[in-house]
Amino acid sequence: MIAAIVAAAATHAAPQSSGMPQFNPAFYPSQIFWLAISFVVLYLLMSRVALPRIGEVIEERRDRIQRDIDSAEKAKRETEKALAGYEKALADARGRASGMAKETRDKLTAEVDAEKSRVDAQVQAKIAEAETRITATKTKAMASIGEIASDIAGAVVGKLTGSDATPDEVKKALLQVSSK
Repeated sequence: MIAAIVAAAATHAAPQSSGMPQFNPAFYPSQIFWLAISFVVLYLLMSRVALPRIGEVIEERRDRIQRDIDSAEKAKRETEKALAGYEKALADARGRASGMAKETRDKLTAEVDAEKSRVDAQVQAKIAEAETRITATKTKAMASIGEIASDIAGAVVGKLTGSDATPDEVKKALLQVSSK
């Protein structure tokens, strides 16, 4: 068959001067032959050399993408774990701080209460001392009021009557007046 195509091509190889040889129907069989050979050679080159390399590149890229996705998921899990640890540590720190604040507040309250009790005791002691002094002063004043009243009554009687009354007479008169 190939020999027939070549023979046909040789017989039609008469010089023609019109147009391009690619469009001359006499050259079609040889063009189809070389097209078939070129197609087979290109197919073999593509299927044996180029396509396997392209397939390897695509497979490598798919593997790299999958590794990156796996790595990202692992990093995400580690980040979530670290975040959970951080939140737990923060909550623990807040709890400890709250406990320390409560402990300090309770300690200060106890100190203030103790100081208040001590000051209250001092104040009560001073009040009791002052009440004792007041009572003593009142008793002394009440005891001397009778003397003062007799001295004043004696002076008033002396001024009014012109004669001095004895202290015993003044006391006797004051007792009579105070008993009524």
